[in-house]
Amino acid sequence: MRKRARVIYNPSSGREALKKDMIDILGVFEQAGYETSAFATTPAPNSARDEAERVAREGFELVVAAGGDGTINEVVNGIAGLKKRPKMAIIPAGTTNDYARALRIPREDPLAAAKVVLKNQTIKMDIGMAGKTYFVNIAGGGRLTELTYEVPSNLKTLFGYLAYLVKGAELLPRIRPFKVDLKYDGDEYVGEASMFFLALTNSVGGFEQIVPDASLNDGKFTMIIVKTSNLAEILHLLTLVLNGGKHINDPRIIYRKVRKVEAKPRGNSKIMINLDGEYGGDAPMTFVNLKQHIETYANLDDIPDAAVETETPEILEAERKFLAGVQELPEDEESKK
Repeated sequence: MRKRARVIYNPSSGREALKKDMIDILGVFEQAGYETSAFATTPAPNSARDEAERVAREGFELVVAAGGDGTINEVVNGIAGLKKRPKMAIIPAGTTNDYARALRIPREDPLAAAKVVLKNQTIKMDIGMAGKTYFVNIAGGGRLTELTYEVPSNLKTLFGYLAYLVKGAELLPRIRPFKVDLKYDGDEYVGEASMFFLALTNSVGGFEQIVPDASLNDGKFTMIIVKTSNLAEILHLLTLVLNGGKHINDPRIIYRKVRKVEAKPRGNSKIMINLDGEYGGDAPMTFVNLKQHIETYANLDDIPDAAVETETPEILEAERKFLAGVQELPEDEESKK
């Protein structure tokens, strides 16, 4: 029986470039061996999520998320909770396309992005779970993390990343500290912060130096807590980010690799949580990394080796047993001389 793929696309993403290329995109996945069909999302809530879950339950082997990071998030939320999950492919057509950037998938040409599947290279990606909701790129709290859902969708379409920069500049003077209790992997931070976020990839809001040492599948978030709310100091930290990721050792932030985080507001603080650019509820909230949960087509040839964990638990266990066995071998007589 031939494998089946479903392209779930947002018809309003990328100034409607997806619709123009859809026939050719379907042809690429047919060439890759999938009987392929398409579904255009609607304005109804969770349209992409519900369709992804439906086809996954019907046994489709591949779900293609075609759109912005929001469409990718919905598709993942449709399949992540299932015991048997289809593979994923990404065709970016949004504003920042952080997820596609991390996977080294072409972001300006939907047809070129589809052709990544022809290389037959996949990676089992970590995803995050916040309460009962999944996220693929970032979770965060604080004023600057809110800009992704404060930028109107029509401005995102018309002006792209420029809209985020303008909104970010507007929000900077309005940054205020909040009191928070963050527990993570046996450690804890209690105090004031202007923002915190948990990253799964190296691309956050289009910046690749915020998490310069990110791994895509090591089972850990990169957690950054920005303790200062002073505008001049935040601007200096941003300068360090742009200057080769030199912020990671700055005393004004906490930079850690963590598997689980519990975030609770203290006092009268209210912390709105951003999940992949959308409002995800208010803290308290618990975030858990689900290691290598979704198998995704990627351009592995262009992803740095350090960003991909290639040794499986089985290989690591085999290496451990091998080394233990070597240590138990009797010493060679020649080596004793």
